[in-house]
Amino acid sequence: MLSMWGLANPGRFMRLAAKLSPWTQGLAGLLLAVGTFMALFVAPADYQQGETVRIMFVHVPAAWMALMIYSAMAVASAVGLIWKHPLADVSARSMAPVGAAFTAIALATGSLWGKPMWGTWWVWDARLTSFLVLFFLYLGYMALWDAFDEPARGARAAAILALVGAVNVPIIKFSVDWWNTLHQPASLIRAGGPAIDPALLWPLLVMAIAFMAYALAVILIRMRAELIARRLRALQIAEVHRRRPMAPSRSAR
Repeated sequence: MLSMWGLANPGRFMRLAAKLSPWTQGLAGLLLAVGTFMALFVAPADYQQGETVRIMFVHVPAAWMALMIYSAMAVASAVGLIWKHPLADVSARSMAPVGAAFTAIALATGSLWGKPMWGTWWVWDARLTSFLVLFFLYLGYMALWDAFDEPARGARAAAILALVGAVNVPIIKFSVDWWNTLHQPASLIRAGGPAIDPALLWPLLVMAIAFMAYALAVILIRMRAELIARRLRALQIAEVHRRRPMAPSRSAR
């Protein structure tokens, strides 16, 4: 069984990713099709929210993925800083745009859902504000990577930001319990079991797994592309050094 350090070799990881990518892409496509069909044609309209409840099948999984990816990004950043794992910063950098996209989707669909439910597109409550902060953390992380001429310095600065920003994840999660917000408390993972009707719960779970498979497929593609780009840069630098004329020695002067 491959351990974290067993995948430290980029070549070994590239071979494994090449095998997993078609499966993750196929699973994501299949589950997205099934989940979309269930959300649009199988799940009933809510007795209070009507047809607008169907926004939930995109909004909620996107919000879950935004938090999940940032948590994974923070863990990868810690592994890179502490243990210098050669693929840690590659995985963290590859996750950031995917997490930012899911965060943007969650914010946009949340506004679309909030207008008919709350009568406004946006309100500065704890959940929405902390989620907006999450989006800016993603953007800041990606900006820091390209803010330094030396890639190692950019990776270190971005990793520190990811770890500092990780404090926002529990704030988002428990904001509905700690403060008075328009969002309802947790209705899936709670002591008394899910509070969502099974007719709505199953399409939601299918869409959540589909989003996970899609995220994994895209992250694998981005990691492979990043490793190839780094290899090309290394070859270009080596070629420049090879062609650079050597300074004449003193004995030759």
